[in-house]
Formats: sequence, C-alpha cells, structure tokens
Amino acid sequence: MRLLVKVGGAPIEEASGRQDLACSVAAARRVGHTVILVHGGGNQIRALSKRLGIADRYVDGLRVTDAETADIALMTLGGLVNRQLVAALQEQGIAAVGLTGADGHTFTVRRYARAGQDLGYVGEVKHVTRDLVDTLLADGFVPVLATVAPLAADEDAPRDHFYNVNADQAAGPLAAAFGAEAMLFLSDVPGVLDAEKQRLATLTKVQSADLQRAGVIHGGMIPKVEAALHARATTPPDTLVKIAAAHGQNAILQALLPDLGTRFLPA
Repeated sequence: MRLLVKVGGAPIEEASGRQDLACSVAAARRVGHTVILVHGGGNQIRALSKRLGIADRYVDGLRVTDAETADIALMTLGGLVNRQLVAALQEQGIAAVGLTGADGHTFTVRRYARAGQDLGYVGEVKHVTRDLVDTLLADGFVPVLATVAPLAADEDAPRDHFYNVNADQAAGPLAAAFGAEAMLFLSDVPGVLDAEKQRLATLTKVQSADLQRAGVIHGGMIPKVEAALHARATTPPDTLVKIAAAHGQNAILQALLPDLGTRFLPA
C-alpha cells in the first residue's frame, strides 16, 4: 500500500521522536508499504522567530507569514527540520531524500487567504508533478517533503519568497496527486475529540461543522480536520483517511488499525 504520512513538528522536535518515527517507517516498509512523509514544523518556526524577535500571528490556526517569516519557514522546514528527519531515517537504514516543492517541480502554490484576511506568503497547493516522487519510490527511497514552495507560474502574486503551506492542508492534495491509498495525519492527540474529550472513531463533514460551531474543534485542529475532510472528498472512496497519535516505534502500523484514531467518512 502506498501511504502518505503527515507528521507535525511537535512529535519530531526531539531526537527520540525522530527516531521513533524513523522506526515506524521502517516497520511499515518491512511489511510491504511504501511511504511518503510530509512534515510540518510550527514549533521550530516559532522558536527561531522568537530568537530573532519576530512575533507570531495566527488566523484560525494558520500562521501569518510576512517576508521575514517566509524566509524563516524556508530555513526551518526546508533546512533544519527536513534534514534532521532525513538523517534519522538514514540512521535506521532507510534511504531518504528531502524535498521542497521546488525540487523536481514537485509542487507549486497559489496564494491563500483565510476569512478575508491576507496571510502574506501563505500558499495552498495548486500544481503537482509526481515524476520525482514516483522515481524515488520505485528506487526504494522515502521522499520527505517540506511544505514550502514557489508560486505557480500562472499566479499573479509576489514571487520573491517561497510560500509557507500548512502541512495539514498540503497533505490532501499531495496524497491525491501521488495516488496514496492511505493518508495518515500523525498527531500528538489520539484523534478528534468530542466535547467530553473522548476520541471519535469516525467523523463526517456535517459532524465536523457542528463541532467547529460549538468550539470543540478549534485552533490548530481546524486546518487538520479540514484537510482530512478535503482529502476524503478528493481521493477514491476506498482511501483510508485518519488522524491518529504519533507515539512509539509502530505508530504508522498502529494508525492503520481500525480501533485507533479518527477515520473520516464520506458525507
């Protein structure tokens, strides 16, 4: 099975978390799965911004990205976080290659706005070229994608900086374009929680909207859930789309189990 696994920055901040993720990729590959990793790094961007004296601003869990922050995102996601993750995979004997959207023209973006507010250099995936990723997978590599990319050639917006793409939002279009049979959002929570903090085994678009209106789904979980719903709507009906915990050295295989995480269902 071809898996696209999105992992947030928090589980891979420390070397132990990166090692656990690398071991879980190795375990998935041993039973025959191919893996594409898409990673975030919000905490790491936040830490570097703080060191540089640049304040964070968010709209519905999405980072407002001015020119300075766009460069920080590129340095952090395309550099530090991506290379640390590639190195952790290779320490487990996994051949891995780190990519941004610019590498192999893998993906480009359009400018993205939220709630009528300008988010600056924030993008959403527009065009995907799967040639490089397919070649890497065929040759036994694990592609590790940082979600920073240039503006698409047919877009009319500033193109003097790379655009920062929320990794959750990027995962759905990338999974669809790469033909993933399962899309897993590995998180630091066991899934989507209801008002009583209990994990929901399944979730539909209607249920999600009700939970958002009630404030149960809020902050950074909003783009994650919306991304999962978008993936559910744009991939074949039999594609597995789940949010699950990212703990331990078998996190990926465990996320595939029916009794863990939150699975997203067609409306």
